[in-house]
Amino acid sequence: MNLKSVELVPEKSTVILRLDLDLPIIDGKIINNSRLLKSLPTISLLLSKSCQLVIIGHLGRPESRDEKCSLKPVYLELISLLSKGEPQNSIFLDDPTDPGPLKLALSQNQIIFVENLRFWPDEMIGSFIFLQPLIDQSQAFVNDAIAAYHPSASIFLHHILPGYYGLSFLDEIKELSKLATCPHPLTVVLGGAKMDKLDYLPALTNLSDHILIGGKLPTKKSSSPSSEKIYWASLTPDSFDIDAASIAHFKQIIDTSATIIWSGALGFYENPAFRTGTTEIAKAITSSPATLKIIAGGDTSASIKDLGMLDKISFICSGGGVLLEYLTKGTLPTLE
Repeated sequence: MNLKSVELVPEKSTVILRLDLDLPIIDGKIINNSRLLKSLPTISLLLSKSCQLVIIGHLGRPESRDEKCSLKPVYLELISLLSKGEPQNSIFLDDPTDPGPLKLALSQNQIIFVENLRFWPDEMIGSFIFLQPLIDQSQAFVNDAIAAYHPSASIFLHHILPGYYGLSFLDEIKELSKLATCPHPLTVVLGGAKMDKLDYLPALTNLSDHILIGGKLPTKKSSSPSSEKIYWASLTPDSFDIDAASIAHFKQIIDTSATIIWSGALGFYENPAFRTGTTEIAKAITSSPATLKIIAGGDTSASIKDLGMLDKISFICSGGGVLLEYLTKGTLPTLE
């Protein structure tokens, strides 16, 4: 796979930079900025080339303009991180579809940070029309948002502008490519509350030796594919965690695995009272003799971090969805 690196972007270019801006925000405060931190090297590289950056991305799943999903807090967080080096000449652009304010912003700022693209329906139906003012003013497109892999207008801008990939994106593809030759037995642990993970079960059944399922997912067992490779955890009476017998079975399988892929907490991790399953499986994975250990998801990585065992993990993927997509298909829409 020959992907052009951001290192090849010509100096002094105006660059549309796609970042993963879907950060967890509670009461207007960002509670985890790790996705921004991952992209700082790409941003710094482009700034060192005297490039002008038009930063785009999305937050949440709004179907139209919704101030609760505004990217303004993310913009302020990013500028704060960048300003620790030196002050940045930047502006938050509320409407990228109006050429007038866009041209004015470009004439006065090195960084233009655009409002949530999902405020415009064209983004999710794949129409480039609303982005045309941005495209007309730009010479390159850089994608450093591997977790934002769902088809949308903005991830396919490399079909219109010279396209490049950010440093974080390339690092993650390099790690994900190892899955093609990962050693077996391969165990996939699925948790969390996003039921669309279960759509991958048919493909995962063909690829893996064991699939261990917890979190909220067991509530959909009756309507999901069945296989002797799949073990559905039993839940505690309150349904907020997996029970002791399931924890024991998970550990038994994990101890005999050569590759472990884990996406999603196994209980309601936000509440410390329901962290037992997630914490016990985190301990089992970090102490297992497996050659390759890949995890994804905020609560998943938080459980490993809380144990002080991040160094025992081979790689932390930006998102569970992108991990499962690449594992089962060997590619991503953003690469096509």
